[in-house]
Amino acid sequence: MAKKPIKAIKALEEAQKIAFAPFVFQTTVSLRKLGVFDYLFENDSDGGVTLEELSKALSISEYGLSVLLEIAESSDIVSTNEDSGYELTKIGYFLNYNKMTEANLNFTQDVCYQGLFHLHEAIQTGKPAGLKELGPWPTVYEGLSQLPSKIQESWFAFDHFYSDEIFGEALPLVFRHQPKTLFDIGGNTGKFAILCANYDPDVEITIFDLPGQLSKALENAKENGLENRISGQEIDWLSENPRIHEGADTIWMSQFLDCFSKEEILKILKICVQSMDDSAELIIIETYTDRQKFDNARFTLEATSLYFTALANGNSKMYKATEFQELIEKAGLILKEDLPVGEFHTMFVCGKDSSR
Repeated sequence: MAKKPIKAIKALEEAQKIAFAPFVFQTTVSLRKLGVFDYLFENDSDGGVTLEELSKALSISEYGLSVLLEIAESSDIVSTNEDSGYELTKIGYFLNYNKMTEANLNFTQDVCYQGLFHLHEAIQTGKPAGLKELGPWPTVYEGLSQLPSKIQESWFAFDHFYSDEIFGEALPLVFRHQPKTLFDIGGNTGKFAILCANYDPDVEITIFDLPGQLSKALENAKENGLENRISGQEIDWLSENPRIHEGADTIWMSQFLDCFSKEEILKILKICVQSMDDSAELIIIETYTDRQKFDNARFTLEATSLYFTALANGNSKMYKATEFQELIEKAGLILKEDLPVGEFHTMFVCGKDSSR
């Protein structure tokens, strides 16, 4: 047994927290949905809110509130004062008002919660066994455009929270060499392509994605009056012989390659190399587990890996930077620049290895 500086009674306490973790999670979801967190926060200056006051204000039974608030207090989400008034703790505040926590919590509840029940099966089979809770697709990406609006909203909010924040910082780096043609691989809703087109009036962009996502991206481009400079090509990278055409000055992949296994990533990179000339750049943006400043960021990424395992495709994860560096070299690329971007991301700027 591994030896760590923790007393047995504390270890046992932590084990029970894990055993009942879903209860605490669903309590948190319920307190948010029922407006309890908001009411406690808004009335904090009054010295806490009693169970009776909460019940009358929110039209919820004292019984129902009591079972939620008692475990919330044991979990340090709320506290009680000497007058039996409930108050929101810092943990409770972050659970209700922190944007990152909101994106993570809604993603867990709306997208992942039921599917994670099948995690062990996904590990055994290498298939996204939990995806059947969302729909009958081989991977989540084929069904993304068909998901119910609430699930789709939480999926995109999670995805965009960890990508949108770096676009403003990334754009000047992408356009340092004034590329005239940019390939956006895995363009999603077309947000980055639209930002690029507005940033540089001369650039032309081609989005490569699955039919459902590509249709949405091109529709968004049209709504922004950019259909003449943003075009698209349908592609399934898991098909037998996917290809992209030549001519890109810059190939952009933001949080795209983590949706694939190592073998599939290598295949994608080699296909891109075949389309590149010696002056073209391939830019990879990822959130690597070994590049995080804070433990909670690494924890979030490692949890996201389980989403990939159980629901997305069954064989991908959030990778270490060292793993990507090896794949880049194997694919026939040279890592020209290694740049931190934003709080969580790393930008790898790659060129074609002309010596091969």
